[in-house]
Amino acid sequence: MMTCVAVDDEPLALDLLEDNIRKVPSLKLLKKCSNAFEANEFLQEQPVDLLFLDIQMPGISGVQFLHSLTGTTPLVIFITAYEQYAIEGFNLDVVDYLLKPVSFERFLKAINKAQDKFNAGRKAPSVVSATPVDHLFVNSEYNLVRIDMNDIAYVEGLKDYVKIYLLSATRPVITRMSMKSLEEKLPGDRFVRVHKSFIVSLNKITSIRKGRISILKEQIPISEHFKENLYRFIDPKSLH
Repeated sequence: MMTCVAVDDEPLALDLLEDNIRKVPSLKLLKKCSNAFEANEFLQEQPVDLLFLDIQMPGISGVQFLHSLTGTTPLVIFITAYEQYAIEGFNLDVVDYLLKPVSFERFLKAINKAQDKFNAGRKAPSVVSATPVDHLFVNSEYNLVRIDMNDIAYVEGLKDYVKIYLLSATRPVITRMSMKSLEEKLPGDRFVRVHKSFIVSLNKITSIRKGRISILKEQIPISEHFKENLYRFIDPKSLH
């Protein structure tokens, strides 16, 4: 079974899409979203196999949203009323491009394509996966905010939220996301989790002393549970 999310700013189109999805036993609809910001927030917390994505939406288009995704990206089926976007959609290597109004027969044909790719283990558009992971987008204050990996000093987890501390800003970027979800998006050779509440950038560490890491004049604790993560990069004998 493929899990899926439907994204469309038109309520009627979203309801019709939901109806088609529920007619297919191999699909499980996890979420309906009216914009890309809502979809992005959900994808930060929940892995999804297939994304039904409208192109023309306020704030950020479906194409821009697809470009913003990092890490393991769902298979994507574009759904739109505008035929001129078909070429761009196929250049992004999406599964299919459906033109509104979508007949169930045409919808089912797209699902069969997605199922074939899903069964073959092909989870992400090749253009996106080929792009070096040098940034990520997060929801913050009702905006999709781009964060460059080189700008991240450390991350602090606060229950359902994280604070991302940047070299270029005096205030952290706060976003609703779990530490585990963010950890999976950060390059493992550049960032290390040293505490249940902290992830640090290795090349931003200025010193380590008595179980604490100094970054940006802040003292970040190293917990027993996560210290082995740090030892993969730093000789533990040098910490005594």
